[in-house]
Amino acid sequence: MSARKVAFRAAQLWRIVASRPVLVTSRTDMAIAFFDLDGTITHRDTLFPLVLRLLVRRPLRLLRLLGVIPAVARYAFKRDRGALKQSLLRATLRGVSRAEVAAVSERFVADTIARRCFQDALAAIRRHRDAGHHLVLMSASVDFYVPMFAEQLGFDQVISTGVRWDGDRLDGTLTSANRRGEEKARCFKALIDERGDANTYAYGNSDSDLPHLRLARHGVLVNGSVVARRAAVALGVATVEWI
Repeated sequence: MSARKVAFRAAQLWRIVASRPVLVTSRTDMAIAFFDLDGTITHRDTLFPLVLRLLVRRPLRLLRLLGVIPAVARYAFKRDRGALKQSLLRATLRGVSRAEVAAVSERFVADTIARRCFQDALAAIRRHRDAGHHLVLMSASVDFYVPMFAEQLGFDQVISTGVRWDGDRLDGTLTSANRRGEEKARCFKALIDERGDANTYAYGNSDSDLPHLRLARHGVLVNGSVVARRAAVALGVATVEWI
């Protein structure tokens, strides 16, 4: 084959390749979407309802809620949600078996997804998943059930508050910082730095989510309070109402 024909054939092949969609994207083209759980995907908080569901299996366990009263009183002054969460878990669920926690949590998660989630949230998750985005469920709720939500909803990664086990029994002590507020923003930045995503989405529902929502290229406050919506507008964070 002559040099002219080789050059002509190469040009033809280049036009064919150039006309095809690019299947492999660069790191800077990758997209990642962070979703908060409580109040963003679900209608309300999930931890306390799950704790109650575990307690009512043996009604005498409900008396353990009395042990949380001192922590509630301390919270009124210190406003430390992590300490309150730890006190709730240790007072009510300490010593409950891993098998029981897992079985009840799995049913609770399935029930919540079926009946107590915003349909707009589920649709947004599907859109991001169908677009091939990396989905991260980032929640201050704890790691003995948040990963179940992630698995059933099709998330790729979970960031949640860690809880200690004593062998096969729940201890209840937190093993990580409470994944809320500035801690969420730290986790957001750490993951973006690690992955190098340029196109970032984040969804949250409260003013405590604004520190990481403002860092996202597309930050969205969902069903926020009046105060939270005003703060979001000031930070350039979009606001929406989901049903």
